[in-house]
Amino acid sequence: MGLQGDEETCSPAQPKSPIFRYNSPLVQVSLIGFVCFCCPGMFNALSGMGGSGQVDHTAANNANTALYTTFAVFGVLGGGIYNILGPRATLFAGCSTYVLYAGSFLYYNHYHHQAFAIVAGAILGIGAGLLWAGQGAIMTSYPPANRKGTFISLFWSIFNMGGVIGGLIPFILNYHRGDAAASVNDGTYIGFMAFMSLGTLLSLAILHPSRVIRDDGSRCTNIKYSSVSVEAIEILKLFLNWRMLLLFPAAWASNFFYSYQFNNVNGVLFNLRTRGLNNVFYWGAQMIGSVFIGYIMDFSFQSRRMRGFVGIGIVGLLGTGIWIGGLANQLKYSRHDLPKRLDFKESGTDFAGPFMLYFSYGLLDAMFQSMVYWVIGALASDSETLSRYVGFYKGVQSAGAAIAWQVDTKKVPFLSQLIVNWAITTVGYPLLAVLVLLAVKDDNRIEEGITKEVSVPPAVPDSTKDIDDGLSKTT
Repeated sequence: MGLQGDEETCSPAQPKSPIFRYNSPLVQVSLIGFVCFCCPGMFNALSGMGGSGQVDHTAANNANTALYTTFAVFGVLGGGIYNILGPRATLFAGCSTYVLYAGSFLYYNHYHHQAFAIVAGAILGIGAGLLWAGQGAIMTSYPPANRKGTFISLFWSIFNMGGVIGGLIPFILNYHRGDAAASVNDGTYIGFMAFMSLGTLLSLAILHPSRVIRDDGSRCTNIKYSSVSVEAIEILKLFLNWRMLLLFPAAWASNFFYSYQFNNVNGVLFNLRTRGLNNVFYWGAQMIGSVFIGYIMDFSFQSRRMRGFVGIGIVGLLGTGIWIGGLANQLKYSRHDLPKRLDFKESGTDFAGPFMLYFSYGLLDAMFQSMVYWVIGALASDSETLSRYVGFYKGVQSAGAAIAWQVDTKKVPFLSQLIVNWAITTVGYPLLAVLVLLAVKDDNRIEEGITKEVSVPPAVPDSTKDIDDGLSKTT
């Protein structure tokens, strides 16, 4: 197929450059982590309060349905768009839509018209598809093959620190407001918008993958650009790719549980200020979970395939235990028998059990998604292929989420939602194990091909040689 590359000759690798070299995988993965800290990290904190900070969840549910519907389409297309436009244009366009979404709920706080929030949600779905396809390509293709779990956990920790800080915003600004408050105050939404604007600007610091050099001297890619026709064909082929078909159930499950956890656990069981505090620990738990599973996936055994099996087994066992705890908690209340809302200061020991459950849900989310990203990263080494694989993953993930948010809008019983979430998550584990068995190699040689060795450039690349995110065509 017609991806075109440089006519570079191989040259011996130079001695290791400084660890914080601007064009190193470490710095670039950290940068995309901070971009996601500011944009989807703050979005997660907003959504995690239940109803995006509104007591009536209808507007947020409908906005999220619109969001994940367009996300499903542009998640799949996002990998191709990233390969054509490069990271800066793709990420900048994607990040800018988060500001609009937060602003729509600031508007809703005053006028209570859903239309703006729903349209903003649909636009955010387009932007999120672009952002997450680019993020996935960077996170999975830039690191060396034997450290992908470490880099995934690094990204996940930085990204979820956004949810931690974002959880503090509503907690602090709404601390003294009573249970009668219908929504978070305007300052909460303005704080989210400020962080999202910063993330949009920070996306311009991301380098094109052809300029990123690993410590061993290999490039992340030698491809300077792609074309619409090439990407269209390659994206269509994903739907017949047996690797992607085995990944499908795990992708579908990986965001399906958010509507249940955010609206029907955090949103139902706790009062306004406590929901913000819970989010601090929910996203903090994600940082712990990602570091733990990242270590397992990189260092537990010499055999990479064995590390994959062990990681899947650990997440599967832990997940089963957490969903059993969720079932025990869910049997205590229903949609037609709502409990008294808990407060972290006033509810005493009644607060501890539901709080630990919600914390555990965050832990499992990070471990599950980090595990899936590790498997995707083990399927290829080049940025172009992995951007399409991650785009497919995010597209399927978002299709599942779009349905899940409407399921909650239709007032499906809480217990039914929990059982479905548990079931579809469990189905993914054995299929991921089959994927690791058939597609992950033990010798770190990726079947898609190994990148060429090149000399390591200076820590700050010569800007006069910059190809503006891959838009220029070589001759």
